[in-house]
Amino acid sequence: MPQPYLGNPDKGPSRIRIHHLQQAKDNGEKFAMLTAYDVMMAEIFDSAGIEILLVGDSAANTVIGYDSTLPITLEEMIVFTKAVANGAKRAMVVADLPFGSYEQSPAQAVETAVRLMKEGRAQAVKMEGTAQYAEHVRAMVLAGVPVIGHIGFTPQSEHALGGFRVQGRGDALDQMKADALALQDAGAFCILMEMVPSPAAAEIDSVLRVPTIGIGAGSSTTGQVLVWQDMLGLGERRTPRFVKKYADLRSVIGQAVSEYHQDVLSGSFPSEEYEFKE
Repeated sequence: MPQPYLGNPDKGPSRIRIHHLQQAKDNGEKFAMLTAYDVMMAEIFDSAGIEILLVGDSAANTVIGYDSTLPITLEEMIVFTKAVANGAKRAMVVADLPFGSYEQSPAQAVETAVRLMKEGRAQAVKMEGTAQYAEHVRAMVLAGVPVIGHIGFTPQSEHALGGFRVQGRGDALDQMKADALALQDAGAFCILMEMVPSPAAAEIDSVLRVPTIGIGAGSSTTGQVLVWQDMLGLGERRTPRFVKKYADLRSVIGQAVSEYHQDVLSGSFPSEEYEFKE
């Protein structure tokens, strides 16, 4: 079976750029995004052909252990972004603007985005928000920062949205469509939709000229994104229903660590073959 152009490191571009993602939308092709927070996983995902590595504020949950994304700081996001950028040779590295780092003004958004690109070495940023943040997007784009808009369920607004609830049902679809168009017109090169009914996501995608990325938004979007710990079965938390679990790394790692522990307790490790000789 022929390998897709974007997802094939041997045939595709040496570095994924915005125009490659737009080409995928225009040509009816797909691309994949995964979260990443450290250099080793970034290297693995990059080598596997993943087009975009998202340094998500989900690191608050999956790496630091907070119960929401809200507490993570810009300084922490810069460290994670720098680590991923060090491991990504081909994939585009996108960093989330963390809660509290952009809402006050377009100027604050620009300052935060510039730090993520300058200190964290991101190639683009992602910002949660509706049409009311269009000016923030416009200011960042004018400052030379590529921006992905994020609509639908936005984790940073979970309290305002009443928890983890599907967005865009019924009359809310028209407003979500208007939000997507406003962010696109402000200069966002891509729109991410989270926890949106598949028909609604398909309708929004059809009116946009830029690519879309879905997470719990059906198959009509140009790209898909998942949190890697969910996709590979590493987390202990409940896996969202839209996640396909491709492996059970928690069991694999747990078994390996248990065997190491038993070997140490029994004295069978290190055996002679693992000892230095004169």
